[in-house]
Amino acid sequence: MTGGVVAFVGLGSNLAGPARQLTRAIAALAALPQTRLVAVSSFYRSVPIGAAARQPDFINAVAAVQTSLTADALLGALRTLERAARRRRTGANAPRSLDLDLLLYGPLRRRGRKLAVPHPRLHLRAFVLRPLLELSPQIAIPGRGRARKFLPRTRTQRIARLSSFPRSTAHT
Repeated sequence: MTGGVVAFVGLGSNLAGPARQLTRAIAALAALPQTRLVAVSSFYRSVPIGAAARQPDFINAVAAVQTSLTADALLGALRTLERAARRRRTGANAPRSLDLDLLLYGPLRRRGRKLAVPHPRLHLRAFVLRPLLELSPQIAIPGRGRARKFLPRTRTQRIARLSSFPRSTAHT
């Protein structure tokens, strides 16, 4: 595929075999139409944040895709993948089998009821910033500046790098 926009997708799971859920989701991202998987970060274990802390730890990662899907179409595809993984939306910060967030879609800045890019909490979460910066150390968050400058603000959030994603399965 040539052309298109580079988008970054946050992946997370803390139910039903989290690492397996992420691995399946990455394969599904690679199979989306008009989309090419460019890179996948290492997997990270993170402790749930806030009132939802009494639940299993999450496994998180970030994937970069090049796509000619619109931001809305890509978000729709991510929601379809979540439903296929039996994601149940039971409330904010609830445990989940699969969470796919559209973090960045090129330079797009949009705040809508269904779609907000950049993701409104991207700069507040170590489990997003660390894998994002692993893939793109100099990346800027449209409207906010370099992502790296937000990392110190997340230093109290517990996160640990687990492993690199098996590159042989990424379509780069």
